[in-house]
Amino acid sequence: MEDWLQRIWYGGVHPPAWLRALASLHSAYRSLRPAATPPRNSPGEAPVVVVGNLTVGGTGKTPLVIWLCGQLQALGLRVAVVSRGYGGSATRGTGTLRVEPGHPASLVGDEPLLVSLRTGAPVYVARERAAAAAQARRDGAQVILADDGLQHAALARSCEIVVVDGARGLGNGRLLPAGPLREPATRLASVAAVVVNGGPADASRIPGLAGLAGLAGRAAGPLSMRLVGAELVGLGAPLRRQPLAALAGRQVHAVAAIGNPERFFQALRDAGLKPIVHPYRDHEPLPPGALAFGDGLPVLMSEKDAVKCAGAAVPPGVDAWVLPVEAQFGEADGRALLGRVLMDARLLELLACPVCKGPLRHVRDADSESLLCRADRLAFPVRDGIPVMLEEEARVLPAGDPLLER
Repeated sequence: MEDWLQRIWYGGVHPPAWLRALASLHSAYRSLRPAATPPRNSPGEAPVVVVGNLTVGGTGKTPLVIWLCGQLQALGLRVAVVSRGYGGSATRGTGTLRVEPGHPASLVGDEPLLVSLRTGAPVYVARERAAAAAQARRDGAQVILADDGLQHAALARSCEIVVVDGARGLGNGRLLPAGPLREPATRLASVAAVVVNGGPADASRIPGLAGLAGLAGRAAGPLSMRLVGAELVGLGAPLRRQPLAALAGRQVHAVAAIGNPERFFQALRDAGLKPIVHPYRDHEPLPPGALAFGDGLPVLMSEKDAVKCAGAAVPPGVDAWVLPVEAQFGEADGRALLGRVLMDARLLELLACPVCKGPLRHVRDADSESLLCRADRLAFPVRDGIPVMLEEEARVLPAGDPLLER
């Protein structure tokens, strides 16, 4: 069934009449409902930045959350992450659980555990993301990243980012179940940024994105992201490392229980490997013996799958490796994305002076903007929406400078 739907959604197979009829009912239901516009964060409360998608399946949201978390932490902000915790048993109840490094993925979910291990940020899982965000605020978070949740209207937010798979795009552009869309493509007009993960450099060649420039008034065109992984890490043996290129030309087993396993398999092919593929459903626990093929070939898996194996012994004779990936942007696109988040979520006013740790004031001149520390008479430049929090880059203001009075 899933393969059949994939061929319809992304493979050019025309959906049958009954599937189109169900999609029409979906559309009619949406049109009859009152518009469920998510509320905005109240002034003074820690803002929420939602990283979501319009389509069913994986697009690369979690690597982007990890990247964005690192960027905001580097600015000195206290960042927390909230998640539904898919695949974990903790969210079957009504409470909120903070993820700890020793938690199994079967309890908290594979993605929250991965984010926690990679960023060190507090991560909260709950059936109701708004409850998780409230707990994060009580624990002192200054900004909250929501890994998924674009359609979760109960979660107030200040900024929305949509991630699109560059290879599959928006598929046939139809609503579920005739297509992969959870919401109409016109939803892109209201988000702060559209991030395209991989695919052709020309966004007009990506299915469903040809008219994006006209749609995404706020997003002002898509930003390009790549997932890059070049080094393998031994499963359960992090000191074992080797370049991915070392396996070029060799057959390997590739195991993936992620939203889009084909992206992982294709990355191996692009690196010159010859994967024998073993796809599983997203978040699915790997069954006993899933890594034991008995032929001596290396076994490769994604980092998201590896956290589900934490604490489990690698079967004897199995040469198992993990391929971590990093989200990467070109300099201009990375700065543009971070700048939009900082402005939409009003984060500039939360930053502290790196010299005295005192408060900063966001001020604008006719041709520039700065973050001003009155105590040290320093003006830190803000360039393309990104603050440069380096003392050597700050301008020393003379006593009596008009900026100090603003």
